Amino acid sequence: MAKILVVGSMNMDIVTQVERHPVPGETIQGNETRFFIGGKGANQAVAASRSGVSVAMAGGLGLDSFGADIRRGLAEDKINLDYVADQPCMTGLALITVDGAGENNIILSSGANGRYGAEEIDQLDLSGFDVILLQNEISSAANQRVLDRAAEKHIPVFMNPAPIDGFDRSQLHKVAFLILNEVEAEVLSGIRIEGSSQALEAGKKLLKDGIPHLIITLGSKGSIYMDQSGSQITLPAFSVDAVDTTAAGDTFIGAFAAKYVTGAEVHDCLRYATAASALAVAQPGAQSSIPTDDQVSRFLRHRTIGQ
Repeated sequence: MAKILVVGSMNMDIVTQVERHPVPGETIQGNETRFFIGGKGANQAVAASRSGVSVAMAGGLGLDSFGADIRRGLAEDKINLDYVADQPCMTGLALITVDGAGENNIILSSGANGRYGAEEIDQLDLSGFDVILLQNEISSAANQRVLDRAAEKHIPVFMNPAPIDGFDRSQLHKVAFLILNEVEAEVLSGIRIEGSSQALEAGKKLLKDGIPHLIITLGSKGSIYMDQSGSQITLPAFSVDAVDTTAAGDTFIGAFAAKYVTGAEVHDCLRYATAASALAVAQPGAQSSIPTDDQVSRFLRHRTIGQ
């Protein structure tokens, strides 16, 4: 079975439903608050595992009840936790508000994710993994060390530069797949994206950094794939009623990587990932909203792109 290693963040998401997001200095009444296991790394690991491949998670968790809850939750998804390091601090937190349209605002408190660094990366045994997934919710030093060690082992890295603040683009030439949304693409390219034409322009500029493969996700407008050979694929989204977009991007990335590592064609991987993310936004929460392979397959049998 194909094996994926996800190196990244694990958080407890504290999610409050609101009619609208507050403006600075304003206090509003929340409708409901719930706790979900999240973090971009953990979300992508769950998405990949539920898509049918073997997944290991590497990162830091605090020695608190949130850390214990996250361990139990990931273990239930058959994710190998041998690479997870205990840290003498609080587990990472995400404070999330979700408005009536399903759009979210997120504040991260890094906790154990921020303590996980290059020394822990040097202790990882990377042999046997087909792909490594990275994000930007752990230290840049840890990510740089993963990229260096992956290059030594000839393991392709799928990088999601989120959150984009503080992202070190100097390492992009070591990335096999750059997968990012339109906001992140705007920051890295300097090109304002309002649709697919601007996204293509931004993608062409980013490919000049030497990235072999690039995907820009555009939310309800779908996604765009580009590579160094000049290939381009524009794929519309499935039409669904959005409830919570919190884990949509992570679901897309984990699902795409899972299918790609099994040898599926890029177009088929994109279609599968698009369906998985559509199902995710139609449910509340982060990992609780991520569909299984059977659910995505059933969805694809009855739906076509744009419907």
